[in-house]
Amino acid sequence: MAAFFREFKDVYREKGRTLTRIAKQFWFVLMAGMLMAGQCYAAAQAAGGSATGAGIQTVYGGGGISSMPIDPVAEVRNAKSWEYGPFVDWGTGVGDRSSYKFLSLGFQLAKPLTPVLHLGLLSGQFELGGNIMPLWQAYTPAPHEQTFIYHGISYTAPVGGGTFTGASITPVIFRWNFLTRSRRVQPWFQGAGGLIYTTHKFPPDVLIPHGDPGATSVFNFTPQGGIGLHYFTRPKRSIDLGVNAIHISSASLGDRNPGVNASIQVQVGYTIWK
Repeated sequence: MAAFFREFKDVYREKGRTLTRIAKQFWFVLMAGMLMAGQCYAAAQAAGGSATGAGIQTVYGGGGISSMPIDPVAEVRNAKSWEYGPFVDWGTGVGDRSSYKFLSLGFQLAKPLTPVLHLGLLSGQFELGGNIMPLWQAYTPAPHEQTFIYHGISYTAPVGGGTFTGASITPVIFRWNFLTRSRRVQPWFQGAGGLIYTTHKFPPDVLIPHGDPGATSVFNFTPQGGIGLHYFTRPKRSIDLGVNAIHISSASLGDRNPGVNASIQVQVGYTIWK
């Protein structure tokens, strides 16, 4: 009985260490994101009066026709414009998943829901969006043998690997667009949650007969957070750059739930505003 409780205690101590490590990773990403977002905000504020070539709009008034500079950022902010466009993600795993690479192609849709809320340095506008990725791929090491430790016992087993293909949807993206005087740059910070489906169980696991316990899952969830910016090339058109920290986990839908504790993915896109 004493041996049982020692083993029980060791297992849960290891789980606690893993959760603490994950929490530290995401806390670091969150703090780095807030710092970088603040720097983007400050840079955009400094560039507010120096932007050139923002375009000209014609204004018809009682005194005739006149022209005035267009402010593309303020234009879509004040109109709460719908925004949509394609994007591509490329990234890499972190820590024990650093050998994993990721690629996805998708389409995003979003709309600001509030007027500008004045909160000092964090003043901005809340936006709700979502995206769909018809192509989602993960590139992992080729199938190989790996040593595992289970309840203090070490053993070697064959592990799957290679390229995993599927699709992903992120139905909820909460984004905060920082208030800026820049006519070109709109920085933002976001949090989101999504779902991935792959044609084979991901991440790769011990190769076992179909139906036997020990496998992972074809469904995985993706809590995530990141920062980025829109750079307006002309009114209602922007090139977008973002960096997201993404956690991939099956939430124990499979018999095992090793997941990908963290990955860093860079997103490049193009947005049309209506």
